Amino acid sequence: MWRRFLVRSVYRGRNLASTGQIQSSNTLRISTDINNNHGRGKGYHVTAKEVKGHGGHFFICLSLAALSGSESGKDFFHSGPGNNDSGSMDVQGTLASDRVGIEAGKRAAAWAAVDGLVEDEQILGIGSGSTIVYAVERIAQRVKLENLKLVCIPTSFQAKHLILQHNLVLGELESYPELDLAIDGADEVDADLNLIKGGGGCLTQEKIVASCAKRLVIIADHTKDSVTLGEKFKRGIPIEVIPLAYVPVMNKIERKYRGTCVLRMGLRKAGPVVTDNGNFIIDWQFDSTLDWNWKEVHTQIKLIPGVVETGLFIDMTFQAYFGCADKGVRIRGHVAPPRETNGC
Repeated sequence: MWRRFLVRSVYRGRNLASTGQIQSSNTLRISTDINNNHGRGKGYHVTAKEVKGHGGHFFICLSLAALSGSESGKDFFHSGPGNNDSGSMDVQGTLASDRVGIEAGKRAAAWAAVDGLVEDEQILGIGSGSTIVYAVERIAQRVKLENLKLVCIPTSFQAKHLILQHNLVLGELESYPELDLAIDGADEVDADLNLIKGGGGCLTQEKIVASCAKRLVIIADHTKDSVTLGEKFKRGIPIEVIPLAYVPVMNKIERKYRGTCVLRMGLRKAGPVVTDNGNFIIDWQFDSTLDWNWKEVHTQIKLIPGVVETGLFIDMTFQAYFGCADKGVRIRGHVAPPRETNGC
């Protein structure tokens, strides 16, 4: 059963004729007149409300979302690539009723990793993102209960704030260049434990810290577990670039690998996202049906002048913990064989 929405689309300040409808499969189909994107800014971000009855309004912008009108009911969230031509776009998103289970999975994965791997006298790398919040909370609980002596190295402003907020010992790579363990999240994990990271814009510092750790452990909800990169995560591979070089870098990537490069724009901010390092982020949306050699792709993109780092984490992961809505945890890793607890 389709539920219909009245859609107002905005592109570069002009209104576009659009209609929208959402299916029980959580797929939003948007039919809109988006022609001539001029090769840039072809991403969109949708934030909408499922309305009881009719008359709901939401904006579809190619880089920025805003909510309009009086809405009630379930939230629908999505961001992803746009369409060059008129026609339909099928958009996978998550209804708020499913997000409770996802949060339960994040918490289960974080607690399982912290309880199973964190030990006294360790130097820990603390990643960034929503799942890391649960990990830091559990680390703080164990420090208080067990009197653990730990030093925590942050990967971002967010991570530093979490460490200080929970009264953990804050360290830095200058003093602790070798880490016992780094715990971080991921946007997607493939069958070989290769990662796409950088959805939160912290990929460079995350990779530096991970490279200094004896073991990198990923914690995520089960939706991040894929066979191939791009199977589920459709926003593309984040690439941090020097601001001066973002247009040449986008052109070179598109010429060599095709797909679409989108300069990531800020929400509730005029202009692009600026990383903790003062750089921009390009999201390269690639053809996920192709058989990519990700190590080669990462190496070649890094050779482009102006590229600081890519969100491809290749051959770096020790184990990945995936939490499910029933609080079960699936663990995949190079050393220990895959195992499950309580379903999933």
